[in-house]
Amino acid sequence: MNYLPIEEYRKAWIFRHKDMPVSEADLQQIKPLTEARAAQVWSQQISNEADHPSQFCNDDWANKNATWLETAEWQGIWESDNPELPELIAEHLQWDDSTVVWFCYEREHVIETNWDVFRRNWKNFLFFDDGPLLIGRKRKQVAQFHQTGNFRIGNRK
Repeated sequence: MNYLPIEEYRKAWIFRHKDMPVSEADLQQIKPLTEARAAQVWSQQISNEADHPSQFCNDDWANKNATWLETAEWQGIWESDNPELPELIAEHLQWDDSTVVWFCYEREHVIETNWDVFRRNWKNFLFFDDGPLLIGRKRKQVAQFHQTGNFRIGNRK
């Protein structure tokens, strides 16, 4: 089994928050990975050594300056009534709606969904903002979110 039922996901409250409820249709497409599957995705896509974004090694693509192109602010938009992603992210990640995306908090905490669902519910994913990475399956573009209220966009090598 690769996924946890959303009812068993210990942090499911982020998708049931009274101020930012997620539709039932979208909830069905938000798939927390089991710890084993999350670790596999993390190892294959992000790092073989680091367990958390704060621990990236020199060899990890996410720790290389050449990966990152631009930094901007996400928190002001998150706090606003505007449901749209920050413009810079939307421009950089021009993926098809059905593109599989992983929102990677740490080695054992990864959520899979599609680009369309993520775009509609991005604010919910950012209740935890200590360095998570947004990556797409077979896509080189990436975004990372920081507790400072900033994000950065780049391209994986």
